[in-house]
Amino acid sequence: MRSPVLHGELVRLRPIEARDADRLWASLRDPDGGRLTGMGTNAASSRAEVDAWAASAADLPGRYDWAITSAAVRDGELVSDDLLGEISLDRVDLELRSANLRLRMMPDYRGRGYGREAIGEVLSFAFDGASGPGLHRVSLAVISINPRARALYDSLGFREEGRLRDAFRDGQGWADAVVMSILEDEFRAGAGTD
Repeated sequence: MRSPVLHGELVRLRPIEARDADRLWASLRDPDGGRLTGMGTNAASSRAEVDAWAASAADLPGRYDWAITSAAVRDGELVSDDLLGEISLDRVDLELRSANLRLRMMPDYRGRGYGREAIGEVLSFAFDGASGPGLHRVSLAVISINPRARALYDSLGFREEGRLRDAFRDGQGWADAVVMSILEDEFRAGAGTD
């Protein structure tokens, strides 16, 4: 599914492209990011796989994938179009009108509001039946050792649905996956915005 370009005040979301492979590879090799998302640093087994995925992501069925970039403009031109993070709606089911949300930010861009705004833009698109897929429900799983991400999702109106106990490895130990979701009426009522 071709991801449209979405614009916010801080971020511009555009389809992931082959030129994003270097930054995606660096993001996947970030041990803190891997730990906090439960993906580890082995999300892709090779650089060639990351290159191939970045080149084809824009046309993969059942999902929307965006590069999070800066919306800063100087003299009518974007200051930078470099990937600051990635956000996806995957497992899109148009019959059930549901999807899963996934976010991963580059280390230098965490905690600066980029992820929050990117989620808001993607939810606006997801629940829009005119220009988006018109979903009813968007879910996600946040790893229990990441209270900062959990607080972000709570503040955006996501509600906990349950836990998958010991679903992720955390070094030698285990961590739960906290399953959360937001429904279209909750988002429209203002739960998905600050």
